Amino acid sequence: MKITLAQLNPTVGEIDANSSRIIDAINAARDEGADLVVFPELSICGYPPRDLLLIEDFVSRCARAVKAIGQNHTNDIAMIIGTPLSTDAGTTNSLVVYRDGEMIGYHDKRLLPTYDVFDEDRYFEPGQEPMVVDICGTRVGLAICEDLWRGSDAGFLSKYDDEPDHVAELITHGAEIIIAPSASPFVLGKNYKHQSILESHARRFGVPIVSVNQVGGNDDLVFAGMSSVVFADGTVGGQCRAFAEDIKTIELGKCPHAEQIRLDPEQQIIEALTLGIRDYVGKCGFSRACIGLSGGIDSAIVAALAVRALGADSVIGASMPGAFSSEGSRSDAFELASNLGISCITLPINDGFDSLAGTLNTGFAEIDQPPLGKVLPDLTQENLQSRIRGTMMMALSNRTGSLVLTTGNKSELAVGYCTLYGDMNGGLAVIADLPKTMVFRICRYINEHASKLGYGCPPIPINTITKPPSAELAPDQLDSDSLPAYEILDEIVERHIEHLQAAATIIKQTGFDAETVTRICRLIDRNEYKRQQMAVGIKVTSIAFGTGRRMPIAQRWTR
Repeated sequence: MKITLAQLNPTVGEIDANSSRIIDAINAARDEGADLVVFPELSICGYPPRDLLLIEDFVSRCARAVKAIGQNHTNDIAMIIGTPLSTDAGTTNSLVVYRDGEMIGYHDKRLLPTYDVFDEDRYFEPGQEPMVVDICGTRVGLAICEDLWRGSDAGFLSKYDDEPDHVAELITHGAEIIIAPSASPFVLGKNYKHQSILESHARRFGVPIVSVNQVGGNDDLVFAGMSSVVFADGTVGGQCRAFAEDIKTIELGKCPHAEQIRLDPEQQIIEALTLGIRDYVGKCGFSRACIGLSGGIDSAIVAALAVRALGADSVIGASMPGAFSSEGSRSDAFELASNLGISCITLPINDGFDSLAGTLNTGFAEIDQPPLGKVLPDLTQENLQSRIRGTMMMALSNRTGSLVLTTGNKSELAVGYCTLYGDMNGGLAVIADLPKTMVFRICRYINEHASKLGYGCPPIPINTITKPPSAELAPDQLDSDSLPAYEILDEIVERHIEHLQAAATIIKQTGFDAETVTRICRLIDRNEYKRQQMAVGIKVTSIAFGTGRRMPIAQRWTR
């Protein structure tokens, strides 16, 4: 059997455009002599459609579109495609199989993940029966995403302890090959777990496994693609590209074994964030982005990734010097802009600060409060500078039609080392799921592999990487004045957020200073109100701030 893996990048809800791309892929597969073309989970509407599934006529429009494609475009080829369907039991996450204009079978997803970013129990009713269909004389077992993973890729295997082995059931029903479309979001390292699971299934049951994964960015999620065919002996028979659309045709039993795609962890994150920026900007109707360039490492990495995603002509930088900005930071910002080939304008904040300070100080005097800068450190004075910069960036966005990319990293967002309506202003928080230590790693990686990544020269100034981090909102300010070393902070953040460890456990297992750990955990919990007002952040770790982490704001539970 010759099978085409159609690894597409759909836009959520854009049914007509998605249909056109699906039809093009069917025609390409037919030209390749394929017997079967397979599309990702819910490919007609894109994943995740979330509450669009609840809107009147959405599900039926998806079903009508799939029916039209199946009836009119499957001559001499079979198609397996993902769509929501409306049934007597409710809405299902389904696969529909067509051949020569006739529907020959369908399968409803049986395991509905409801953890992390997934909320499928909210929308779908689970399927109850295994489905095996005959395609070109081959018995094909159908599964969808979680039906194969069973939560084992994300640490939720126990969730399905009472569920039967759905893959084994397909084999019992005569499946000679298993086709499993999916829409599995990228998390660092997860794709290789998936590949291991596919290989294990293939060896265990002695049948080929075909997994076709969605690719692209949809809101906070990025899908890596890397669709693959695994032969019955567990070897990889072919794999689609990572982080890019791809259509690949593989003939079972005749193709040589292929090497599995292997990317360095840093490159995986670079590719994920590049794709996430490109698709979020484009799918939201923007064509340009703007970034406040402080001369620091966070804005540098965001600018470098934005140029890679959108092109230098579509990125605008803004240097916004204030009273405490060093000359080195300003020169670093312009060196970065020059290396990347982007325009960088200067928007000084001193006049605006002085004007607002005069107004505020008059009001403060009326309520017996000290004027700005009278007693240092002065958080009000520091935040006012940040908020002026945030206002400048939003004005630049309005004037140029560009989307503001914020530059806060996960470490700082975790402990509230950020300013609401200041540096948190914007439409996309590019590195919100990237710890500060990883920011440094990736910046070094970008410079070391600049040519391979598409840059004309190492883009990030060496001084930006080597100088001590500072918000430069007060005299001689350094991040280390308020925070522990980032190596310590990041481990506390990871343990408290991703592993849900209490302060006492962290102290016991790491030997870190008890007062430091307790203070950082308290800051993480206290600053939930900020994070729930931040821009959408791109997920790359197991637990990101966003849809997969739902902490109450007004609460007094202590860990």
